[in-house]
Amino acid sequence: MPKGPFWPNEGRFDVEKQLYLSSSPHISEGQTTDQIMRAVIYALLPACAVAIYFFGMSALAVLLICTLGCVAVEAVCQRIMGRPLAIGDGSAALTGILLALNLPPTSPWWLALLGAVVAIAIGKQVYGGLGSNPFNPALVARVVLLISFPVQMTTWTAPAPLGSGLDAVTTATPLGDWKTAVMLTGKLPETMHGGLGSYFVGNMAGCLGEVSALALLLGAAYLFWKRIITWHVPVTYLGTVVLLGGLFWIINPARYPDPLFHLVTGGLMLGAFFMATDMVTSPVTTKGLLIFGCGCGVLTVLIRLFGGYPEGVSFAILLMNAATPLIDRYTRPRKFGLVAPQAEGGKG
Repeated sequence: MPKGPFWPNEGRFDVEKQLYLSSSPHISEGQTTDQIMRAVIYALLPACAVAIYFFGMSALAVLLICTLGCVAVEAVCQRIMGRPLAIGDGSAALTGILLALNLPPTSPWWLALLGAVVAIAIGKQVYGGLGSNPFNPALVARVVLLISFPVQMTTWTAPAPLGSGLDAVTTATPLGDWKTAVMLTGKLPETMHGGLGSYFVGNMAGCLGEVSALALLLGAAYLFWKRIITWHVPVTYLGTVVLLGGLFWIINPARYPDPLFHLVTGGLMLGAFFMATDMVTSPVTTKGLLIFGCGCGVLTVLIRLFGGYPEGVSFAILLMNAATPLIDRYTRPRKFGLVAPQAEGGKG
């Protein structure tokens, strides 16, 4: 009788010699976790710079508190849980930056610090640390803060560029303006028209990472060049938003915004390129990635148009994170080759 890892050998399998089956790709490009985390951080620097330019020192303070807070909480959690100290891999710092980009520019220090605790302790370390978390940690923190402190999380200020001498003035986001106007009058607000150019470069109210589609696209181009992310999730995510949002716009253009408005406002660009593409919380198969991106797009549009919140990116990505194991299960590649028979009483 043949002997080997897939055939009975004296009534047992040689477990140590069995092969591990996983989805492609099987050949590594040699990129380490540290290199990947640093590349994503570099890609986010243009968006951070634009946020600081438009919102000044308050934006810088939020970025520093979130980043340093996440690194500190990660170190404490690893020490308490008896795990090796691994803050040097950059994952905690990246989570802190993404968290800051999901917060209003005038967030109080305690809100940013609490967000860091939630993101690392609850969103990451409780599941086993890097590579084991089922949900994006920064989005977990954002949603928890949004539900727990809605006033602080929905207080926005108009841009006051550095050197302009302007004071911070409370205002609404473009998505908030649209949502309020539709609820009160059933029609789009007049202020929506003609502002897409300003929205694209970042001259609008919103979270730090929502204010410049241009800066986020520059960072995304760097990630594509470094082969950190693939096109599957961003293209299907944005494409689904354009198609579905455009369909509603065609049906009733007086009530629903056009697809370009969806693209350049809110957290869509940040979510599509930097949050939904998280390697840990997204599917592993190509077909699964396409389904994941489409699902994010559908949920984002439905929540924006019919939900209680004007923004739906965070909820959409988290819901699809929850569906990732199911997507992986039903998009597994077909198995080829022999399957090990069950050993019965030491006989094959």
